[in-house]
Amino acid sequence: MAVRVVVTGSSGMLGSTLVERLAGMGWDVLGVDVRPRPGGCPAAKYATADVRDTSVMTRLVTGADAVVHCAAALPSYPPAEIHDVIAGGTRAVLRAAHRAGVPRVAHISSTAVYGLPESVPTPEDHPREPVDVYGHAKAAAEEVAEKFRAEGMCVPILRPKTFLGPGRMGLFAMLFEWAEEGRSFPILGRGDVRIQMLAVDDLVEAVVRVLQAPPEVAGDTYNIAAAEFATLREDFQAVLDAAGHGRRVVSLPARPALAALRLLGRTGLSPVYERLLYKLLADSYVDIGKARDRLGFEPRLSNREAILRTYDWWRHHRVPAAAGRTSRDAWRQGALSLAKVFF
Repeated sequence: MAVRVVVTGSSGMLGSTLVERLAGMGWDVLGVDVRPRPGGCPAAKYATADVRDTSVMTRLVTGADAVVHCAAALPSYPPAEIHDVIAGGTRAVLRAAHRAGVPRVAHISSTAVYGLPESVPTPEDHPREPVDVYGHAKAAAEEVAEKFRAEGMCVPILRPKTFLGPGRMGLFAMLFEWAEEGRSFPILGRGDVRIQMLAVDDLVEAVVRVLQAPPEVAGDTYNIAAAEFATLREDFQAVLDAAGHGRRVVSLPARPALAALRLLGRTGLSPVYERLLYKLLADSYVDIGKARDRLGFEPRLSNREAILRTYDWWRHHRVPAAAGRTSRDAWRQGALSLAKVFF
């Protein structure tokens, strides 16, 4: 079992939650991030570093039993930076771990590597067919991880769906804000697509399991997601119901709305990136059978429970709009904020 663990991206929502969980288990945890987060977990240690710096990362991971590589760039980053941070950072971290003799590196990937699969539920052996810069970078990072795995390192790869929980903002802050203000919320088309998400605590549990599992079990690729999920309309309506204003999810004609949002996105007037637009128009869920069978992973929270828990946190911790550099930022709504008057 791992005793000393280095967590990259420790200021992010996933990284910080994982640091607290591992430190609470009595493990010696070092969190690494390019942006130190005020406060943090008192039981953990922290270092400020860029994961792309192999020499610095080699020093930081020396003596560790495992590394959990959570650091990444969001789809809102400039394209070149997305690839450099995700693919380049993964390469640097794995090289550092190899040089330092770290036996296990858990790599947090994304179901974005599947692109927009027509096969649902999507299994892990589905081809990687990314459709945007972020997905391509995540796929490239997986290829790097698989090379180190082939050379004998234990490299678990976890592919989570979008995860939610206390601290998660991004585009969800827009839904929460509109709900709190007593507005209806628009959705593309009928909203009857099934979009699977995930509670961050369940993702953390999956990470713990790959850190504790035997190498022959851990060194594999796993989808991680909620077991219970409804349609997007139903999950969004749950937030409006919780707000208590009697508002409803409102359908917009899909084609005109999609064209308008694509234009706004390309001109920088909307934070909604293109892959997300298309993902909202079709069922999107993955098969978690392998994680259940091999890791004993069993998600505790449904989509609805995860999103309502996040909304409840948001109500008590209003986060000002920012540039979207982290998942903790409530992204600026741009031109979409002007649409409020219609809802």
